[in-house]
Amino acid sequence: MEKTDRAKVATPAKRRGRPRAFEPDVVLGKAAAAFRDGGFAATSLDDLSEAMGINRPSLYATFGDKRELFLRAYELYRKEMNAAFSVAFEPGLSLRQTLEKLYATAIDVYLSGDNGPRGCFTVMTATSEAMADPDIRALVQKAFNAGRVALTKRLELAAEQGDLPADTNIPVLAQIGSGAFDTLAIRARARVPRAELETIASNIINLICD
Repeated sequence: MEKTDRAKVATPAKRRGRPRAFEPDVVLGKAAAAFRDGGFAATSLDDLSEAMGINRPSLYATFGDKRELFLRAYELYRKEMNAAFSVAFEPGLSLRQTLEKLYATAIDVYLSGDNGPRGCFTVMTATSEAMADPDIRALVQKAFNAGRVALTKRLELAAEQGDLPADTNIPVLAQIGSGAFDTLAIRARARVPRAELETIASNIINLICD
C-alpha cells in the first residue's frame, strides 16, 4: 500500500483579544459628558457604556473601574479647558480683551450640553465628590488654584504695563475674578439666560479694569 506523506502546514498563532476599535480620548469625552449631565453617583456603568458606545468588558479593560474612569475623564476635561482658555492669554491683548475672551469662553462651555447646560465639570460635578474622595479633592483644589494663579499673573502684568494702577490690590481682584467663573457655572447650570450671564461677566470686567 502506497503511503502519501502530507506536508505539515503551520497554523498561524491566533492573536488574543480584539483590536481596540475606538479612540480613548473620544470615548473619554463622552464619559465626561455623561458624568457632567448626571453626576458621579447617579451615572451608572450601563449609562457610561451606552454613552461611550463600548461594552462593559471593554470599558473595564481600558479604563478600569468607575472611579478611575471619572478621574481620567476629568483629567481630559481639564486638558481641553486649559487649551480653550489659553488663547485669552496671547501676547498683545489688553487686560480687558483677555478678560472678555476668558469669560466668553467660559459661558460657551458652561451653556453647552446635548441635554441642557452642564456648567463646569469642576464646579458642578467634581466638587460634589471632593468631600469624600481626597484624590478628587486635590484635583479640584488644583484646578481652582491654577485659575486664580493664571489670573493673578495676568493682573500683575497689567499693573506693570500701566493697564492697572501700581497700587492695585491684585490678590483681591484675582479672587473676585476667578470666583466669578464659579458663579457663572452655577447659574448656567440653572439655565439662567446667556444675556444675564454676559451682564455678570461684563460687570466683573468693568470692576477689574476700571
